Amino acid sequence: MYDDKINPIPPELLKKMIEKIERKSHIDLDQFWKYGVKRGLRNPDGSGVMAGLTNICSVEGYYMEDGERVPKPGVLKYRGVNINDIVEACERENRFGFEEVAYLLIFGSLPTKEQVELFAETLGTCRELPKTYIEDVLMKNASIDIMNKLARCVLISYSFDENPDDISIENVLRQSIQILAQLPVMMCYAYQVKRMKYYGKSMYFHPEKKELSTAETILRSIRADRKYTDEEAKLLDICLILHAEHGGGNNSTFTTRVLTSSGTDSYSAFAGAIGSLKGIRHGGANIRVSHMLDDIREHVDITDEDQIEAYLEKIIRKEAGDGTGLVYGMGHAVYTLSDPRAVILKRKAKEFAYKYGYEKEFEFISSVEKLTPEAFRKVKGKNKIMCANVDLYSGFIYKMLKIPEDLYTPIFASARMAGWSAHRLEELISGKKIIRPAYKNIALPKKYVNMADRIENYRSMESYVPSDQRVYSEGE
Repeated sequence: MYDDKINPIPPELLKKMIEKIERKSHIDLDQFWKYGVKRGLRNPDGSGVMAGLTNICSVEGYYMEDGERVPKPGVLKYRGVNINDIVEACERENRFGFEEVAYLLIFGSLPTKEQVELFAETLGTCRELPKTYIEDVLMKNASIDIMNKLARCVLISYSFDENPDDISIENVLRQSIQILAQLPVMMCYAYQVKRMKYYGKSMYFHPEKKELSTAETILRSIRADRKYTDEEAKLLDICLILHAEHGGGNNSTFTTRVLTSSGTDSYSAFAGAIGSLKGIRHGGANIRVSHMLDDIREHVDITDEDQIEAYLEKIIRKEAGDGTGLVYGMGHAVYTLSDPRAVILKRKAKEFAYKYGYEKEFEFISSVEKLTPEAFRKVKGKNKIMCANVDLYSGFIYKMLKIPEDLYTPIFASARMAGWSAHRLEELISGKKIIRPAYKNIALPKKYVNMADRIENYRSMESYVPSDQRVYSEGE
């Protein structure tokens, strides 16, 4: 489409390269079992390998009894405070809560009214980007995916920092608050640039209003008329609260801690976390949910549960959808009976949907949630306890709020920045060791072959033999 893109490698050459890489990179699954290697840092029962300690967040979805996992309703706690209590308080008092949650995660305790007001005011002051930033960073090299642009924006912010490499707690706290404040602004501006380059639409940059909450800032920035209702802003605020943190083991937070443990700067650590969150097995799943629902909608009558279930079975058999066999928005590594975030979002989605004419769409998504476990049972032949996760309803809420799909995962990143900040600070204070897991090398020893004697596509014995079992021929 554009003549300023990187030239591709010729397809026929790339195909040959891929064939060799696939052959040399393949490792049989039984090798992992043989040597007790826990793929994905997962125990055989699917739980995560214990890799660290944290005071920041608790994610609970089961308990152990006689060595077996027993499912229970999901519980999410920020610094020991149940997420349900936080959301209920915000609803009861009709106020915004993301800034309170960010303070709680970073500083470790619930703020007083004066503390949260000062913190919100600080965030508002920090939102403004450097004067040359929009033109020199955001306007140049528009990205097809806003997450990549966000990572680049964070990395380039290093160049605008007078003290970027200082990893003292004081300096990292300053940097964390600054990025927490600016990430939503970067996101909204990057979207405007994408609108212009990829969609051929007008851009609009609104001056920031320091007194607004993060949720209000986002809605005001992405709408041409800058208008939004209090109800809309507070619904988005709840989404931000629920996405702000999810324990040290999730991929992007663990990425933050791994990079932090190396002693690198804040910008590198947070850019790495953004790259992780983009992945379809992590934050990027919210867009996959949207695509999956669109695909189901195109092929079935969404009011007919039999048709929906039949199509879900086709998705699981890899005969439909994106071919992965995954029903996006369903299932979680920890939660079993319920994901507390999904429970809250489902309730809020229903309230908003029935009030503003989206009830048919809500009931369709509810049917997907209800029918997926049975579809898996029919296809896989076993009963799998499976609940909706946060992604199933978050995209639907964004759709009702008229937030473009391009921003679904970036909004997740803007919220999760609060949790990443808390974990970076905790790792700096308590980690004190570079995170360095081990990988067992199972490559067979090979003799060096002179260039003139090499044969193309030479196949040697590929299966690994323990050193004490190897038989060597004479001369080896």
